[in-house]
This record gives sequence, structure tokens and C-alpha cells, in this order.
Amino acid sequence: MTESSPYKASRRLLLKISGEGFSKEGETALDTERVRRLATQLRELTSEGVQVATVIGGGNILRGAQSQQLGIERGTADYMGMLATVINGMALCDALEANGVNTRVMSAVDIHKVCEPFIRRRAVRHLEKGRVVILVGGLGSPYFTTDTAAAQRGAELECDLLMKATMVDGVYTKDPKKFDDAEFLPELTFSEVLEKELRVMDMTAFALCRENGLPIVIFNMDEPDGVVRAARGDKVGSRITS
Repeated sequence: MTESSPYKASRRLLLKISGEGFSKEGETALDTERVRRLATQLRELTSEGVQVATVIGGGNILRGAQSQQLGIERGTADYMGMLATVINGMALCDALEANGVNTRVMSAVDIHKVCEPFIRRRAVRHLEKGRVVILVGGLGSPYFTTDTAAAQRGAELECDLLMKATMVDGVYTKDPKKFDDAEFLPELTFSEVLEKELRVMDMTAFALCRENGLPIVIFNMDEPDGVVRAARGDKVGSRITS
């Protein structure tokens, strides 16, 4: 952590990565270069003793809007999305292992051939041994987003920070892609998010973080060394605390 860092460094963190972060903008194919860059940052964190768990999205492979257009029932589409997260998780695992980082993929959906089942005590043990734990399959049930899975796993694994890597720089008063007068908000409290009716993540996920006092950092995945800097406590993106 640099001397100018306003927050303490994280000891154990939960990194939520959207599926779109695994592909180039506007594309659906897996972008191996992006995955490699992410793996490099996670290797740096683990070398500093930070315990890292990640929850993976699958939007680069299957989006909800696509499912609706195809007439796929919501429950079925959600299970398809869970399987998409497994593909991304396996890609990140391979990139980490290639960088010499011990990794375990743990799934909320039973896929014994390629993943361990998620068991809380086993996941904690992996983290304590310095392994990156990649959590796939969401929560294993439809109608729950990967944001909710990230908040739930972050609380369950007693993480001290939830980092949400997205395709925007942080929290704004309005959609910055649509409104030129959108104001960037670097620091917020949970109460301010509710008062301003800001959509930082789905309300179930937000409520879980608020109830468990789990701080949130929302930042752009393409920010240079953004994952490392946010974990160290540097000013990256927007931070939401109690």
C-alpha cells in the first residue's frame, strides 16, 4: 500500500468479475489477453499475502436479453448462465496456474469432473493456504444474480472487501454513457446510495453488504492495475462504506 492510500489494504477480498470483463467490448468470444492481465494482477496480490476469492459472471457467453429473445424460460436461462460462469472460471484458473498461482475452482452446481463443490470450510482452507478460489455457478439456484452470489460469498467467507470490476469507472449520479452532466461519486455510504436511489448492484446484493458491513469498491476492470490498487486501498473507482 502506498503512503497516500486513504484506506487500509485488504487481507481477504472477494472480487466480482462480470462476464463482459472476459471479452472485448461488443463481442462474446473469450478474450484470452484480458484473462491473462487479470491473472497477472491476482498473482501480484497473492504474492503480497492477500487472500483472493472471485465470483465469475457469464454474460459474455449468455445474456438475459438473448434468452428472452429466444423464448427460453427464466429458470432454464439462469441455469444456462451458471454453466457459462464455469467456462469463464476454468479459463481464469488455467491462466493463473500458468502464472504459478495455486487455484481451485469451486462450483455451486455439481460438476465433479471439472470443479470442486463449494463447501465453506474447504474454501476458507484454500484461502488460508494462499490459493485463489474461483467461485462459479452463482448460488446454484435460479433468480439470483452473480452480484448476490458475490455479496453472499463475501459475507460467508468473512472477506473484508467486495470489489466489483465492471466496464465503468465507478458510481455516477446518472448513466455517464447517456448524460454528459453525470457526476462521478468517489465515496459514498450505504445510506447515501439508498437516498440517491443509485443502482450500484441489485438490491438483494446491496442489502447483504449493508447488513454485514462489507465495504464495496466499484471500478473499471480496464483501469491499469485496478485490481491491485483497489485491494491495497488506493483511490480507485467508487467506495461504499457504512
